[in-house]
Amino acid sequence: MSTTSRQPRRQRLARFEADLFERRRRMAVPLSRELRRRYGRRSLPVRKGDTVRILSGSFKGREERVAKVDRQWYSVTLDNVTTKTGDQKLKPLPIQLTHLVLTRLNLSDAWRRRVLKVPEGEAPEEGAPTPEASGPKPEATP
Repeated sequence: MSTTSRQPRRQRLARFEADLFERRRRMAVPLSRELRRRYGRRSLPVRKGDTVRILSGSFKGREERVAKVDRQWYSVTLDNVTTKTGDQKLKPLPIQLTHLVLTRLNLSDAWRRRVLKVPEGEAPEEGAPTPEASGPKPEATP
């Protein structure tokens, strides 16, 4: 439900009754200055595998990879950002989108590469781990 109303109650209603594709559009996160210059865009919808910097809160300044995007609650869960529960267990801490800025993009999706007009020579998976980081390669048998 798209609205142009100035009434806060209707804006809230539109936010809570939005379809999944509208929620995805609303979950856009601003790009860092470097990415803004490179791609000529101000913001993009966040997706799993992107790297973001936290701008406020107790984890301010940390750069972490997006582990999960929750469209129902307009929040994301990041790797290594956890909180303790009452019985001292660690659980992922959901972060609101207004506290984030994108620093590295996951370009494994062809649609995203096309929208950003990424040149073919640029690495297709900027946000993916490098093969060296994933561990030793299995040796070939003769």
